[in-house]
Amino acid sequence: MASETSTIAIAGAGSIGCYVGGCLALAGRKVVFLGRGRIVETLREGGLRISDLDGRDRRLATQAIAVADDPAAALPDADVILVTVKSGATAEMARLIGTHGRPDAVVVSLQNGVDNADRLRAALPGWRVLTGMVMFNVVLSPYGEAPLRAHRASQGEVMIDTGVEGLVDLLDVDGLAVEARADMKAVQWGKLLMNLNNALVALSDLPLARQLADRSWRVILAAEIDEALAAMKAAGIAPARITGLPPALLPKVLRLPDWLFGLLARRMLAIDPQARSSMWDDLKRGRPTEIDELQGAIIRLARQTGTPTPVNERVAALVRQAEAEKRGPPKLAAEKVRAIPGKV
Repeated sequence: MASETSTIAIAGAGSIGCYVGGCLALAGRKVVFLGRGRIVETLREGGLRISDLDGRDRRLATQAIAVADDPAAALPDADVILVTVKSGATAEMARLIGTHGRPDAVVVSLQNGVDNADRLRAALPGWRVLTGMVMFNVVLSPYGEAPLRAHRASQGEVMIDTGVEGLVDLLDVDGLAVEARADMKAVQWGKLLMNLNNALVALSDLPLARQLADRSWRVILAAEIDEALAAMKAAGIAPARITGLPPALLPKVLRLPDWLFGLLARRMLAIDPQARSSMWDDLKRGRPTEIDELQGAIIRLARQTGTPTPVNERVAALVRQAEAEKRGPPKLAAEKVRAIPGKV
């Protein structure tokens, strides 16, 4: 059971962690941020600014923020641990939680992809681990800029597994809508369909709103989703409706002319002009991306089911090339990405 007096550890003070933890702290919840490096330094020296697409703009002063770079300081007293690290750090965070956390703590994965909660469960046998999903985009200001700003740049809520009494009431605060769902695995696969666009934003170096408004990019996303839906159907997976449209209609809507797409997909285009994707941010900062958790998940599923994924494979290869070159987003034209004859 969770209550408003529960202590919440943010296990990964990145963009999602700072926004979620900031909203909770502003609502008076007991929050401790676990992070590292320059983010921790910036939070300690300049505080945290939380803003969103709806016009909220609030600030947490340094004295109102509990932040640590030592898991032995952040995790032992936590009743709820929100895991917000990138997928590549899941195993290490699970180890830290198992070493320093309390076995009666509730662990919630708020991460991209479809496997992270399962990895946490495997590494933390006997612990209560819930699947969660963040349905919105967050833009983090450059490291060193004070106060550090976490800006929610699109609409959406946080969805989590049912089963822990009081958890939604604890987490559902101003600026952070939280909903309990009994079908979180389907939600994960539904969100993955739209997360396939993260790589296209990273490759194009375009803001998300501009990239989605351009049909030459949308038809690539449509082709990726077609491949993903075919693999899911062959595997018996039914993705949840995420965007307001049934998943099967997404490729058709994405292929519409720009003017018609703009009329029919207003919710999808309700995005702050500055919004990018987490994968764009990773390339910009020279960090490993989550390509193996997004396109990679579709490619692995397709291989199991014998369905082809040439577009997802090409996109993944281009992202891995950009990772290796460490020059930031490569600013590719859509024609360069879709250069698979007859497939898009």
